[in-house]
Amino acid sequence: MIFERYFHDFEIAFESILDNKLKSSLTALGIIFGTAAVISMLAIGNGAQQEILEQIKMVGVNNIVITPIVDVTENGEESDESSGDESKQKKKFSPGLTLEDVQAIKNVVPSVKRIAPEIITNSFVVQNGKRVPAKVVGVNNDYFDLYNVKLEKGTVFNDYQVDNGIPVCVIGANISSKIFSDVDPINQYLKFGHVWLKVIGVLEKSDIKLSASENAGVNLVNDNVFIPVQTMLLRYKNRALVNSKKLTGGSGFMGGFFFSFSGGQETTTSSNYNQLDKIVVQVEETEQITATTEILSRMLLRRHMEVKDYEITVPELLLKQQQRTKDIFNIVLGAIASISLIVGGIGIMNIMYATVMERIKEIGIRLALGAKKADIIAQFLSEAIMISVSGGLIGVILGVVLSKLITKFSGILTIISPGSIIIAFGVSAIIGVIFGISPAKRAADRDPIESLRYE
Repeated sequence: MIFERYFHDFEIAFESILDNKLKSSLTALGIIFGTAAVISMLAIGNGAQQEILEQIKMVGVNNIVITPIVDVTENGEESDESSGDESKQKKKFSPGLTLEDVQAIKNVVPSVKRIAPEIITNSFVVQNGKRVPAKVVGVNNDYFDLYNVKLEKGTVFNDYQVDNGIPVCVIGANISSKIFSDVDPINQYLKFGHVWLKVIGVLEKSDIKLSASENAGVNLVNDNVFIPVQTMLLRYKNRALVNSKKLTGGSGFMGGFFFSFSGGQETTTSSNYNQLDKIVVQVEETEQITATTEILSRMLLRRHMEVKDYEITVPELLLKQQQRTKDIFNIVLGAIASISLIVGGIGIMNIMYATVMERIKEIGIRLALGAKKADIIAQFLSEAIMISVSGGLIGVILGVVLSKLITKFSGILTIISPGSIIIAFGVSAIIGVIFGISPAKRAADRDPIESLRYE
């Protein structure tokens, strides 16, 4: 009986909304756009978080990256921090980053779990008439574990291949598909420079597209060819060596710089005297990162004759700082979007107050015919809830569509979670209740006789 009574109040509210479609639709607009904004903003936030987590996964956990500082002007002088005596000292004495540094770090620093040297060159690989641009990287086996790089097929280098500079390689998925599209790449050969490299492994394809990823220490491996670091040094380039070309034949070598002469004019070319382009050190525990970084800095400074020609960064900390910045940004966006819901709720309350004033006689007639105050409250509260709930449902659909459009047209990753939909829809329903109570109570508190006399 009670259920039937309140269901009748609900029917009256529904009929009232249908009789005033335009007004009800305009009232719901605030809720619609507020809900859509909350869902799309949360989707952007989830996408940003997922992207950062993938970056952290790709740079590896607890990594410290050591890179050489090479910054030379046309005159062969450093334009950065080094100047005067320090610059001369650096040119003359610093050996740069070398494999000896790698071995020393491995032997001396107890917190080191893995250490991977890298020598990088951008060039072309050739096979059966196909010439494909590629990044060729000299590494050791720790590299693949350190960066969480998985093999699709084949194997990584064995100790003999690493120690003796055997011409073998592990290739990225894009290199495999471009060069070996119709054959199994394992045990095939491709040419890099003057040397044929035997393919012993193919890496899994990474579908992640990250802007400025290299600056964060992320290495996207799809277009890379990996060879043992000793293979790179023995068969391609070893910048730590001084050969006859650097000393004779119209060229001069001085303190890490090459001076070539052409037509009586002296020109300078920058010489990167660092044997390695990067050293990546992985520590056992996150808590050891700060202390290990300090030890590495002091150790390298001593080994490099007190010349700071290297830079130490911690990509994971940089990425986490970036994540915190994005979290703050997303909170601000979410708060701004939530304001739309509040404004929508205020709009519902205002319209419901106006509705009460328009339907004073209807309220008086219902009260005179035996309706209780609870019936009037149920009627007007039902109207407010139906407007907010219907607006919330439309807003959810609009928010999902908007999130997809953001990804399609701007390239920003958005991830819609069930939680964000529940939160946005739940808040819209709660707003209907909160902002509908006051007008409903005002309608119920009216005197029936005065309502009937109202013109």
